[in-house]
Order: sequence, then C-alpha cells, then structure tokens
Amino acid sequence: MYSFNSKIRYSELNSELEFPVASLINYFQDCSTFQSEAVGLGFEHLSKENKVWMIVSWQIHINRMPRFAEDVDIITWPHKRDKLYAQRNFIMKSTSGEVIAYSNSTWVLIDTNTLKPLKIEDSDIVAYGEEEPYDMEYMPRKIPVPKQLTTYETFTVHKANLDNNNHVNNGQYILMAEEYLPKDFDFSIVRADYRKSALLGDTIKPCVSVEDNACTICLLDENDKPYTIVQFMK
Repeated sequence: MYSFNSKIRYSELNSELEFPVASLINYFQDCSTFQSEAVGLGFEHLSKENKVWMIVSWQIHINRMPRFAEDVDIITWPHKRDKLYAQRNFIMKSTSGEVIAYSNSTWVLIDTNTLKPLKIEDSDIVAYGEEEPYDMEYMPRKIPVPKQLTTYETFTVHKANLDNNNHVNNGQYILMAEEYLPKDFDFSIVRADYRKSALLGDTIKPCVSVEDNACTICLLDENDKPYTIVQFMK
C-alpha cells in the first residue's frame, strides 16, 4: 500500500470552481506513479526495459467531490494480476477518514518497441506487494457501444493532450468526454474502457447516448472504431 497527502488546488478546478473527474484521475495516476518510483520500478527502470504500463479501464465511485483547499489522502495498492492484466485499487480520503472516492483500475504492460502486451513477470510487480481487493462492486471491464448514438463535430488531438509516451493521456479522454455530458446530469460512477491509443493529429468523433441512468460517450476514430468509451452513471 502506498499513500500521499495533498491539498486541492485552484488550478485543478474547472471554470465553475468544481473539481472534475479528470483531476481525480490525475491524483490516482500520480499515486501509482509515486509508488513505482518508491519501489524502484519508475520511469527510468521502465525505459531501460523498453516497457510501459498502460491503463485499459477505470471504475470510479464518487461519494462527493473534494472542495477547494481541502486536505486529502490518496491511497493505492495492487490486488490481483494474471499473465496479462494487473488490477489496482485507489481511494481518496479526507483527513478525518471519510472516503471521498474509490476505484478499481486494470493495467497492461506494453513493449515500447513492438507496442504489444507483455506477459507480466514476478519481477514486474512483486515489489509493489499485493493486498486484498477493496470492498466494492466490480463491474465488467468492457463497456458495450450503444446502438443509438448522437454524433457531434469532430476534433483533433493536440500536443497538450499527450503524455510522455506520446499517446493521449487517460485522464484527457475523461476531460474530453465530460464536454458532452448533459447539463445537470448528476452521476456517482464513472467507467472508462480504453480500446486504442489516439496520437497527435488524430481526429476524434464524439458520439453520445443518454439514458435515464447513464450517459455513454464514445470517442471514435475516422473508421468509427473506439479510442475510448466513457460512461457516467447515476
């Protein structure tokens, strides 16, 4: 288990002074990255091994969003892995111990030369340890594409959307998807199913399905294949 504490910053809020889901994901992602550095399996090690961890799904449950200037604790730990997939829980808590949000995530290890998944070896993960999974409902990793979708104007991937692997950062897809949420659509669960990496200059077609209890945003390529499917659930 690894944790760090922080204070919610003004720069992490949106134009309505609210803390968006993408900022929550950034905290979770930073926490796992800090743990990797702490156990000697960080960026330098992965670069030498020609490997990179890529996330393939999020399932995030939000009890409330943190407030500006609130002190928070972020906690993470791996809880399951097989030959190709590793799963990791995250929690954000208030300093009084209130659980603000919690999540499960699924990761794959990629060969940066071939861009293909690698078998996860003990040496890739044993330093992190493994603990019991968080007590939560675990939903399927895959999100089906709805049959009825409303298509919006396409947009282009810019340099600011990219991470150090020159792919669109996973939190950026969430930020893109939030643009198409209906106004006043309240949600408590966010799921993301990452299918394909978008690169600089790629065109993304947003298609949206709104139901009573869920809003599903499909971010598609020019051939209508999903880069990412994001689902906001009440």
